[in-house]
Amino acid sequence: MPFRTPLLHRPGKRAAVCGALAAAAATLLPSAASAAPAAAGPADFPASVGAHGKARVTAAVLDLDRPGHTPAVFGEDTPYDTASIVKVDILAALLLKAQDSGRALTAQERAQTKKMIEHSDNAAANTLWRRIGLAPGLKAANKRLGLTETQGGPGGKWGLTRTTSADQIRLLRAVFDTGQAATAGSAPALGTASRAYVRTLMGQVADDQSWGVSAAGGSGPALKNGWLQRDTTDLWDVNSVGRITAGGHHYLVAVLSDGNKTMKDGVSLVERASRTAVATTAARAS
Repeated sequence: MPFRTPLLHRPGKRAAVCGALAAAAATLLPSAASAAPAAAGPADFPASVGAHGKARVTAAVLDLDRPGHTPAVFGEDTPYDTASIVKVDILAALLLKAQDSGRALTAQERAQTKKMIEHSDNAAANTLWRRIGLAPGLKAANKRLGLTETQGGPGGKWGLTRTTSADQIRLLRAVFDTGQAATAGSAPALGTASRAYVRTLMGQVADDQSWGVSAAGGSGPALKNGWLQRDTTDLWDVNSVGRITAGGHHYLVAVLSDGNKTMKDGVSLVERASRTAVATTAARAS
């Protein structure tokens, strides 16, 4: 997999992008999107998946085929930099604005969103970040989507948005969980066509960006990844979020990590965490 091309450009000696999940005591989330996780262990999750040195990792998993069950969070569910996984959130915010105006996305917006999700294009993300109203616009959209622990990055630095694995599951549920509206007793914020559009783009990411949570499943994953090398430490944030299929079940998976020595190390850690978290979730249900 080529890792040389940075996906998030910002001032400094490094550039970056993408995705999310890191580590420690597994927890459970109540079914309500805004509910807080409850502790469940194992507390040694980061070490068990090979997080060494300053690396941290947290994973969250929801089995979509077990109605009434809650997401499991493995590790300490503290905030991480999003890098480019925030692009899914930006897309959702844009779609909400279009819905509010009673219109579909323009041809230009469709071209930009396609580049932003499928190829993690930063120029497109910059434009759409401004179009949704920067961090305040993201916050307003997230309130409607049920996210409670995500804070937009300062100014134009969308990649420095902070989020938790639990909040990323809430975002994924707004896109993939068709039963969520019935559970909540109200219509979902994103309409049927909007949700289908996000799912389609996430299912068509470029081959060189198909790593991450897909390691825990079979064919047909829908995902978004992100990576970012921090100027202050030279260490890497590496994240991955999406929907995968394993053992005949559909899972929403979010894995956030930081403190990795290299991007390659971060990708390997995220993939180990994904496999372990999904396998553990499946074993608990059997």
